[in-house]
Amino acid sequence: MKRAKDLERLRALAAEWMELAGLPVMEERRDGWTALHSLRGKRPMILVEVGYINDYVTQDELLCMDPFCRRTEEYMLKTIRHAKEVGDDIVVEPYFRMGYSMEQPSFGVDVKMVESSEKGLAYVFEHTIKEPEDMKRLVRREFHIDRERTERNRAVLEEAFGDLLPVRLGNYDFMDEADGDYTWTGNCFFGLTWQLHRFIGLGELMYWFYDHPDDLHALLRYMTDDRLRMFRTLEKEKCLVPNTDNQMGGPCFYGYCDDLPKENGQICGLDSMWAWCESQESSSISAGMFGEFVLPYLAELAREFGLIYYGCCEPVCDRLGLIEKAILNLRAVSVSMWNDFDVVGDLIGKKYVYSRKPAPPPMSGKDVNWEAAEKDLLLTKRSARDANLELLFRDLYDIGGERERLAKWVNLAKRTLGL
Repeated sequence: MKRAKDLERLRALAAEWMELAGLPVMEERRDGWTALHSLRGKRPMILVEVGYINDYVTQDELLCMDPFCRRTEEYMLKTIRHAKEVGDDIVVEPYFRMGYSMEQPSFGVDVKMVESSEKGLAYVFEHTIKEPEDMKRLVRREFHIDRERTERNRAVLEEAFGDLLPVRLGNYDFMDEADGDYTWTGNCFFGLTWQLHRFIGLGELMYWFYDHPDDLHALLRYMTDDRLRMFRTLEKEKCLVPNTDNQMGGPCFYGYCDDLPKENGQICGLDSMWAWCESQESSSISAGMFGEFVLPYLAELAREFGLIYYGCCEPVCDRLGLIEKAILNLRAVSVSMWNDFDVVGDLIGKKYVYSRKPAPPPMSGKDVNWEAAEKDLLLTKRSARDANLELLFRDLYDIGGERERLAKWVNLAKRTLGL
């Protein structure tokens, strides 16, 4: 009885999903994203990330009882609500994407994450590599695709709505390991210093550049080989499809473009995909040190892929010149609030996608600072000028329970940019 109700609920959401996918505006947006990421943008594109906003969908709204169905229901409800309410350039495709389940084995030095007891996303790590000697405990990880679990989950979705909303299988969600989380499917994330921070701690990592340079190179070599092994396992096991639709080619970044194969469910190789390359943890070191220690390993991974999205929250003004010389397939550059906006626009020009991350503080918390939000948008307009511009609004976790403020911000952005 419970299962029947779960499937009935998912089917009802699938009907809403398909209704949205069939709207003419979806084709217009798809064309807009494709043109932008092919460096012939027709207009700035806007996308708000709602997946991590507190209570964007509350637990009280969820009806499914089975954990997998419940997480799928939450994802579908977020997508539908986003498409109906926000007014940005979200694309709802006429199919439902799910990724393969892949086991993440231990590094041999397990890092414990301690979450805050209060509601939110705050957490700290219990770092396990204290000295270079601890690196001896690291093990070579081998990756395994859990096809049995994958097919079991797909069968549930096919039974619920496969005849109404086709289910497409491909890629893997690196950020969310729980079955039923689909926000990041398609995202080939490097995360080299991201993992080093977890091993060592950011403060201690800074000392390693001076005190243990050879060991730091060895650790980056270990992580690079580990990531290559994971990506190549996905390729060898024929789990990859082009992430050139509304999958994540980068952080909250659609992959639509003309320069890679279109996503049609066909198996592909790494060289047909976007990948996300970043090193936020390197922000505090010099560009020269970044170029010596970190960039060569990022560039090695980047060569495996078709196109690269670079960056997240880190400033790029002092190192973009190094990055573009090392990563020849660079296509999009993240521009966070930490950049020098008088410089970054000239550096990016029309060579790359100017992927602006609006400043979250004015829109966060109990009260909105609309004046500051508009100032941030005007800064973007002045800096980007006629660039291939997109606004990807991320890291917005608390909107004071006011979902309507998202649409108000989108309208403000459109007015400010003259859309």
